[in-house]
Amino acid sequence: MEDILLPIFICVILPVAIVAIVMYTRQLEVKRKTEVMLRAIEAGVPVDTNLLSTKKDNSSKSIKQNLLEKLTSGCITSFMGIAFLALGILRAVVPDFGRNTLLNMWWLPAGGVLLAVGISMLISYFVGKKMLAKEIEAEEKKLEQE
Repeated sequence: MEDILLPIFICVILPVAIVAIVMYTRQLEVKRKTEVMLRAIEAGVPVDTNLLSTKKDNSSKSIKQNLLEKLTSGCITSFMGIAFLALGILRAVVPDFGRNTLLNMWWLPAGGVLLAVGISMLISYFVGKKMLAKEIEAEEKKLEQE
C-alpha cells in the first residue's frame, strides 16, 4: 500500500496543488489591481486599462538571450538525465548501493525523460541559432546604433 502512495502523491496531488496555488495568486493579483483602479476612478484620475492584463511582456529579452536560456536549460537537463541514468545503472549493477525498490524503479525512466528533454532543448538551440542568424545580426546592429 505504501509503495503506491508516493507515486499517487507525486503524479496527482502535487500537480493539483501547484495549479491551485498559481490560480489563487493570480486571482489575488487581479483583485489588487482592480481595487487600485477603482480607487483611481473614484478619485477621477485617468486609468490605463493595460494594467489589468496578466500577460508578461517578453519583448525585453533579445533573441540571443532566449536562445542562450534554451542552451543553459538543455545543458542542465541533459547532465541531470545522464546523472540519473548513471545512478540507476549503479543501483541495478552494484549489489549494496542502496536497495530501496521504489527508488530503483524511478531512476532510469526519470533519467531517460530528462535526457530526452535536454537533447530536444539543445537541438532547438542549434536549429534556432541557424534559422535566426540574420535576425540576431539585425538586433545587434540596432543595439549598437542606440
